[in-house]
Order: sequence, then C-alpha cells, then structure tokens
Amino acid sequence: MRTISKKTKYALEALYSLSRHYGEGPILVHLVATEESIPLKFLQAILLELRNRGVVMSKKGRAGGYELSRPPEEITVGTVIRMIEGPLAPLPCARETNYRRCDECKDENTCGTRIVMRRVRDAVAHILDSTTLADVIQEVNKAKEIEAHVPAVSFHI
Repeated sequence: MRTISKKTKYALEALYSLSRHYGEGPILVHLVATEESIPLKFLQAILLELRNRGVVMSKKGRAGGYELSRPPEEITVGTVIRMIEGPLAPLPCARETNYRRCDECKDENTCGTRIVMRRVRDAVAHILDSTTLADVIQEVNKAKEIEAHVPAVSFHI
C-alpha cells in the first residue's frame, strides 16, 4: 500500500484545527500552524490549494484567516485525500476513476491481484468516505477524555 504524503497529512490536520474552531469565523494561519505544528509556508500553500478546491474560505485583513466552507459534518476524509493524492486504489487497474489497465496484465478479468486490490480499494474508500472531519474530532476528543482519566503508571526500581 502506498502511504499518504506529508502534504495530505498536514492538510487533514489543518482541517481538523479549522473544524475545532468551526463557527468562530476566520482563524489565523499562524494559530493553525502552531496548534498542529505545521511549517507556516507549507501550510499557506496547502490552505491556498484547499481554498481553490472549495474546501476552505479565506478572508483578508485584520479579522482575516481561513475557515471551512461548510460544516465539518459535510466534509469527508476521503474527499480531502482524493483532492491531494488522487485515486485511492493501490493499482491503476483497481481505480474507480482514471482506470488504466496494467501494462503487464494478461487478463484483467481473471487477475487475482486486481481482484484483491479492488477489495482493498473498496474497503479503504468505505472507511474514508464515511468518516467526516466532525467524526475525527469526536474520536480525538473521546481519546483525550479517556487518556485524562487513566492514571499514570510509574515503576520504582
């Protein structure tokens, strides 16, 4: 399986930050960079791309910054990953869009690798397309709550 790029990881983290601040108006880029430990120049380029793709809106001036273009419940992780990475499938012959037969393929209908990779693609797509930014924030908050209630374990030697 291929891994997502640092750009995609940072884009998701920036969107999680904007999701936590949803409804507060535009959020300064510096705040997002600090909250998520993302290099400022890299973040600015990512947010510009997300703005051009309609995921975030920007406002210039004193009260400026970035905010989500729609509620976090309406933006899926799968949508964001596809915007930056392209198709989810690990092989071109397993894609839903931009399908391309593999050069070395003898018979794509009976190719075992293609059959398995289609199942992998479908499972990954199901998870990513059914998980919204709001879902991730909720899961993170739950994990933080659990962590806050777990006593620290110390070992004495």
